[in-house]
Parts: sequence; C-alpha cells; structure tokens
Amino acid sequence: QVQLGESGGGLVQAGGSLRLSCAASGRTLSTYNMGWFRQAPGRNREFVAVVSRTGQTTYYTDSVKGRFTISTNDAKNTVYLQMNSLKPEDTAVYYCAAQITGPISRIPASYNYWGQGTQVTVSS
Repeated sequence: QVQLGESGGGLVQAGGSLRLSCAASGRTLSTYNMGWFRQAPGRNREFVAVVSRTGQTTYYTDSVKGRFTISTNDAKNTVYLQMNSLKPEDTAVYYCAAQITGPISRIPASYNYWGQGTQVTVSS
C-alpha cells in the first residue's frame, strides 16, 4: 500500500506558474503509473496528466498540453506537476493517484490510491 500527499497549491494570477508535488510513502512510486486529476466545483473529476511506471510515457489532456509537465524524482519518491501559463479554468482541487496494474489510464476508476488533494485557484 502507498500513501500519497499533495502540496504546492495556492492562489496565482492568470499567466502564473505553480509546481505541485505528490510525495509517496510506503512503496516506491516506480511500482505504479502515476496520474494527476482535478475536480472543479460541480464537475466530475477529470484527467490531467499521467506518467508510466517506467517514466518513459506521458499523456496530457488537450487543454494542458504545452503548459503542464508531469515528472518524477525516484530518489525523493515524488511526482510533480509543473503548471505554467495558468488560466482561470485551471481552478480546481488537484489530486495525485497511483495505478497498481494495467496499461496507463486516463480513467479515475483505474486508480487504486489517492491523495487528499490540493487547491489551485487562478484569478483573472
């Protein structure tokens, strides 16, 4: 079992940047596919980005391509989401999640472990 904890959220103006961190304890992250999801008020949780357990494959939702970058630091057992050129529509609670088995997925139900989330608010 793995425990996940996000940090790095906050309030930023449109066009600004934030880096979210997801620290894992209990198991090494290289065991899992690691995803970032977000949920805005009144909306379903949606896929943002994912990195494969090997670190060689990444996918992004179209709305963040070219602005967000997912990466891992095996030594720190941490996955990051660098978010640049933030827009008000990026405002949401951001969650990291770990997928134990199966091919890399964009579907929340495929993930087995979740962090508690961190709020990102982008003002216009």
